Amino acid sequence: QLQASGGGLVQAGGSLRLSCAASGRTFSGYGMAWFRQAPGKEREFVAAISWTGDSTYYDDSVKGRFTIFRDNAKNTLYLRMNSLKAEDTAVYYCASGMGGTSWPEKKRYQYWGQGALVTVSS
Repeated sequence: QLQASGGGLVQAGGSLRLSCAASGRTFSGYGMAWFRQAPGKEREFVAAISWTGDSTYYDDSVKGRFTIFRDNAKNTLYLRMNSLKAEDTAVYYCASGMGGTSWPEKKRYQYWGQGALVTVSS
């Protein structure tokens, strides 16, 4: 089970932090990621992190503004989002998976959270 939280309404240039609480069986040993889906668009990759946290990956559209990190003691994944833009408006999903394909591919992830809505007003 993955439970995303922390979404909301923020002005452009503002910040938000998303959290994703996970059960042990969907977190321990798993790489994790954030995806997002804007209205009328496909779900797209945002960022990913390895189980140890040593490796992180970002889509170019968020690089330098977003930071993915995890607290393995708390079974929680985070996404800190700074300098938000209107085009960041989307439902954000956390996901976990054991690999097999490249980090940005949705089929890498076996478990998905329910999503958290982020709305950035311009």
